[in-house]
Amino acid sequence: MVRFVRAVVPPVALIVMIAAAALALGRVYAGTVLVPLVAGAGAGAVLISVAARRGPSWLVAPLSVVAMAGYTLGALWWSADRAGLPGPLRDLAVEAARNGIPRLLTAMIPVEPTPDTVIVPVVAAWLAGLAGAELGLRWGRLLIGFGPPVLLFAGALYVVGPNAAPAVVPVLMVVIAAALGLAVTGRPQAPDADLPRTARIALQVRTVAAAFAAIALVAATAPLVTGRVEATPVDPRQYVQPPQIDSLDENPLIRISGWALNPDQKLFDVRSDRDQATRIRLAVLSDYDGITWRVGAVYRGAGRVLPAPATLPTNATAEITQRIEIGDLSGRLLPAVPTPSRVDGVRVAYDPATGTMIEPDGLRPGLAYTVSSLQEEPDLNLLTAADVPFGDGVARMLAIGPGAPDQVQELSERIASEAGGGAYQRALGIEDYLATHYKVVADAPSGHAYPNLAFFLFGPANGGGQQGTSEQFAASYALLARMMGLPTRVVVGFRSATGTGPVRGADAQAWPEVYFTDVGWVAFDPLPKPDTVPEPPEREPPKPDPPTPPPSEAPLPTLEPTASPTAAPIVAVAPGGNGLVPVYAGGGGGLLLLVVATVCVLMLLRRALSQRRLTTGTPGERVEGAWLEVRDALRLAGTPAAAHLSATELATHAAAATRRTDTGDGEAEAGPLPAELTELVDLVNRDAFAPAHTSEKQATEAATAARAYGSRLRATQSRWRRLIWPFHPGPLRWQRNHHDH
Repeated sequence: MVRFVRAVVPPVALIVMIAAAALALGRVYAGTVLVPLVAGAGAGAVLISVAARRGPSWLVAPLSVVAMAGYTLGALWWSADRAGLPGPLRDLAVEAARNGIPRLLTAMIPVEPTPDTVIVPVVAAWLAGLAGAELGLRWGRLLIGFGPPVLLFAGALYVVGPNAAPAVVPVLMVVIAAALGLAVTGRPQAPDADLPRTARIALQVRTVAAAFAAIALVAATAPLVTGRVEATPVDPRQYVQPPQIDSLDENPLIRISGWALNPDQKLFDVRSDRDQATRIRLAVLSDYDGITWRVGAVYRGAGRVLPAPATLPTNATAEITQRIEIGDLSGRLLPAVPTPSRVDGVRVAYDPATGTMIEPDGLRPGLAYTVSSLQEEPDLNLLTAADVPFGDGVARMLAIGPGAPDQVQELSERIASEAGGGAYQRALGIEDYLATHYKVVADAPSGHAYPNLAFFLFGPANGGGQQGTSEQFAASYALLARMMGLPTRVVVGFRSATGTGPVRGADAQAWPEVYFTDVGWVAFDPLPKPDTVPEPPEREPPKPDPPTPPPSEAPLPTLEPTASPTAAPIVAVAPGGNGLVPVYAGGGGGLLLLVVATVCVLMLLRRALSQRRLTTGTPGERVEGAWLEVRDALRLAGTPAAAHLSATELATHAAAATRRTDTGDGEAEAGPLPAELTELVDLVNRDAFAPAHTSEKQATEAATAARAYGSRLRATQSRWRRLIWPFHPGPLRWQRNHHDH
């Protein structure tokens, strides 16, 4: 029985350790395909070595390699069949062998088991099993034989990185299997009684020394090991460049004019399960630097099931399926109705931030695939009252680059002023303005840099201005919207009147989208209706009405009573009688009482306003109130912040204000943010994207931070500003006229 245990436990321990590595790696894979494939590879390698143990050693490696090739081909076939990948097995195997490692490290998590993401773990598991069995079983060095499976397990943990929960069960499997294997193969020691006295003493000394050495090793390494328990593992994906798109796809907006000049060119065919007008999206351009719009996406290899973007509203979608066959469309970008959730028939790389796909090897005529999409249907009831987020999370969607023309800024302010209302009304105002005053022409030159857009908006109609393709309409809309503080992006795609049939060059179109809180991305159409005559815009848009000036900071009337010898009496009716009683107002007592009463009333109103902002309403409303307190403090200090600044930018401006004295106009030196501003910015950004999760404790912390900053800023001001700070009437009127939050 003992011999049987000693013969069975070591190979089983090797198989269990490789299976533990399969479980650890399988945490980042979709489905349950990978774990049995990898565990089976390790088991096959070990069992072949056990079966050939009595044969010549030189025969084991060739036999095992031949078996590995057959097993690997079977694993590739099974994974390709499960993933629905077309093509002969030979081509799939060659492609997987050539690109297995980069595909594994650039695939989107969860990784779908396909030939190119399965081949590396399967081959590595087989080789680890072969090396471990030969070293541990044939050569009797089991401790050394456990090395390859342990290295395989460490490699699996490294590939997973920070993308899964801790692998507690697989770690226990490795430790217990190794301990049992070493325990059953240990050699029994000779009885101490059979040894000479000197040898027994030497053995005891060595035993004690070994015990102390083990204790010292544990004491030295334990702090290092325990200190790494909570550390975030390194993600090897950061060292591997994901699939890239070329310049043709980085800015497909410039292709609109070319497609418009070839209206009959068939780009692709589409068949949809819905008979309705459909927008088919090709690319999403989020970055603008004043010269060009760019995609700026990060595409990673994906399987058939695609993760939904975080910005997709879960309660405002309808499923739609399309069958698309590529014609003359070139590049790598794959057209699909937004937002794709599953794709069959083609290997794709996917960017979850924009919901767009590419074919890494490029499009070719005849390429066909099926896409299931979650078509967005915004709730208009929420849209009319929706606001837009702010902060670092949408700073990219608000950036416009330096050097924006003043004319465009003035036009943006005028449209916003005329539209009034909330964010949705401003977005509609831009759409209506462009559709009313400008004309679509197919032969307009391409271009959407600042000079191109300025010429489109303000150039003479008889000289080529005030007309363009959808490129200029969409780019102008997005620029005007960003100047108003609306997060915006430009989409390049196609319009299909029925959702089925050929899509040609004339169907290509660009349109803008605006992001609204709790609603998601909403498309707008600034193009004029067909056969409409544009109304000429004003040659030079008037400057907007100047904002209401801040309250005068001239000294208040002196509190010292003064007498006026020429003051005329004011005649009043005596209470309870018919006679007239002269009431003299020439002295300063009445004026003094009036000033004191006014100051007291203003102080009470200011205090009530702050209390209402910081202590009443939901926690999210109180965080917004704390942010308003900071903005008011900046205005009281004479350093107001522009409305378009993000939370972090405003905090930087506010920190500079506390370092700037009131006696000069010099720039403050850069420095770290005060602790209260750092805390408040974090709370404001969290509230902007998850207002329902703001807690009472966070609202209280925001109020404390706002008060601390106000006190810090007031302390840096001149004596006069510090005096009038508590009863300055400005915040009472600013709150009524400006919605800074």
